Amino acid sequence: MSQPLFPTSLVGSYPQPDWLIDRERLAGRFPPRVRATELWRVDPAYLEQAQHDAVRLAVADQREAGLDILTDGEEGRESYSNAFATALDGVDIDNPGTALDRSGHPNPVPRIVGPISRRHPVNLASLAFLRERAGQDATIKITVPGPFTMAQQAQNDYYPSTEAAAYAYAAAVHDEIADLLAAGADIVQIDEPYLQARPEAAREFGVGVLNAALEGIEGTTAVHLCFGYAAIIHDRPSGYSFLPELAGCTADQISIETAQSGLDCSVLASLADAGKTIILGVLNLGDPGVETADQVADRVRRALPYVPARQIVLAPDCGMKYLPRDSALGKLRAMTQAAALLRDQA
Repeated sequence: MSQPLFPTSLVGSYPQPDWLIDRERLAGRFPPRVRATELWRVDPAYLEQAQHDAVRLAVADQREAGLDILTDGEEGRESYSNAFATALDGVDIDNPGTALDRSGHPNPVPRIVGPISRRHPVNLASLAFLRERAGQDATIKITVPGPFTMAQQAQNDYYPSTEAAAYAYAAAVHDEIADLLAAGADIVQIDEPYLQARPEAAREFGVGVLNAALEGIEGTTAVHLCFGYAAIIHDRPSGYSFLPELAGCTADQISIETAQSGLDCSVLASLADAGKTIILGVLNLGDPGVETADQVADRVRRALPYVPARQIVLAPDCGMKYLPRDSALGKLRAMTQAAALLRDQA
């Protein structure tokens, strides 16, 4: 679907209501890699209905803010990765393993005990509900965890190497992406934060794994990299340890953060030259204060010497799930106002 200059979008998540999830408990721990059903406040018999109501609110907020590309806010997820990662065959979720988080702390993770495969589509129902709420004419995006990241967030007790496990995850992600695009998703985003967190391994097989997940895929795809949720990982490096390498991947869009890190945007030139659209993170999620439209527009202008305007999508730096909802909505409004300002000046 055609988009205006400087279209706007969430990266993926939007704050979940307090009546749906225990937000204080959520914020007091690392993002769950295994199931964490204790986070939900709603009786299991009514949980799906409550999650659907939360999606309605998330879509309504996005529409009110004026976003051009809509997501379901990941309202029904405990984290960006665990719902998909724990739905696969070959993983023992009842007897989890342990792996180090990007902060260096041990975290319970899925334990790989056999061949990884996708037994059924995981996100098709969520996509169908998003399409119903967004409307047939809306541009919608849905996210899936990336194969490289899932391999890093697992205890591998089966495959000969992490690389082999990552390629097995890639086959499952490939099938999920193909089904989502066939079912009407306009954009499918692959979340791969561990390409940044594990740059040595990423240089060995990260792009190969991504391209395996995208082989033969027809439709718009994106890859998201970040430095971690600002509510949990407070220190931001000034640059990515793995980013220019993504010029060699087959995804159409690359999603990165610049607001919190003050990223030197010259690093984006090689990606733009490779034809990638840049989903430019321009909202600081480490500060609940709402930026002005001028502040956001200035962050976009830092990229314009290196990325043509037609190849830029405006977005938050990362998922917004840890922000207060009024803060998140205010930030989205500032972002769409900045986009309008930049269009007027283009």
